[in-house]
Amino acid sequence: MTISSQVNPIIWQDDLVYLVDQTLLPNQFTLKPIKSASEMAQAIKTMVVRGAPAIGVSAAYGIYLGARDIATENRELFLQELGSIAEMLGKTRPTAVNLFWSIERVMKVANETTGDVETIKSRLLQEAQTIHQEDLETCLAIGKEGLAILPQTKKQLTILTHCNAGALATAGYGTALGVIRAAWSAGRLERVIADETRPRLQGAKLTTWECAQEGIPVTLISDNMSAHCMKLGMIDAVVVGADRIAANGDTANKIGTYGLAVISKMHNVPFYVAAPLSTIDFSLATGEQIPIEQRHSSEISHVGETLICPSAGVDFYNPAFDVTSSELITAIITEKGAFKPSELLTLRR
Repeated sequence: MTISSQVNPIIWQDDLVYLVDQTLLPNQFTLKPIKSASEMAQAIKTMVVRGAPAIGVSAAYGIYLGARDIATENRELFLQELGSIAEMLGKTRPTAVNLFWSIERVMKVANETTGDVETIKSRLLQEAQTIHQEDLETCLAIGKEGLAILPQTKKQLTILTHCNAGALATAGYGTALGVIRAAWSAGRLERVIADETRPRLQGAKLTTWECAQEGIPVTLISDNMSAHCMKLGMIDAVVVGADRIAANGDTANKIGTYGLAVISKMHNVPFYVAAPLSTIDFSLATGEQIPIEQRHSSEISHVGETLICPSAGVDFYNPAFDVTSSELITAIITEKGAFKPSELLTLRR
């Protein structure tokens, strides 16, 4: 199914949330209705929706859906039940800080809103919709700021990206892919190189799909080809997203990002991280404190339904993320500008 180039991964309509089911892409484009907080928690956990900003937006709507279904008119009991819903959503993906940022923001609104329970419910929906719109505007700003600092060594650049930090990972447009979209619109992009991003293949399945929707030239490579491509001079810059950034600039992103940063340093290729300010966790001094989600062994033992290793006698290690040291990062691109990792603390306010 071919759709508009303006991918809307999260849609609020008829008092329901509709999510693009990313587990079915690129073969099938399906909008999955989410009717309750528990359904939203399951969608986040099973990666129907993924990408830190998109998870944050979805969680905000999830809290409203949970609030809508609370029957009591007693404010104290309502807030108590709402707290349980927030706790349930918070347990879905431990690494993506936007999840917790969004939950905290929405719960603050719930606790500070005066009036009856119906008034609180109305304000929760308004706040979720505000977070949704703000994220889209943030991504557009990140694209603009990223375009301004891309290398000027040549008119058109070939940019490598890892995993998917596009419209599907946000409210629309994207962070890392937002920078790439901005470069394409400005005539500064020759080609995107997307690595496949094992084990869930988000680069192969999602990033290439987004590029193909808009006619952006894209080449797919396997994860172990990036050093070879850099050695041949095929890559001018790397732009990736982030799931959590510590105060010193250490960045957690999809597994494989750290290795890509090391390779980029070796070949003098600039390595950029694109993320909203809400992804910076100033409560963590360094990346060593970032919790790393461990996922099921089936993600690496199988490709689809096909077993690719012996069925017995094999152990598995499947972290979903790794942490890239700040000294390997050229700049962190936010909606307020691009900064060296050492400059992040100036943004704390």
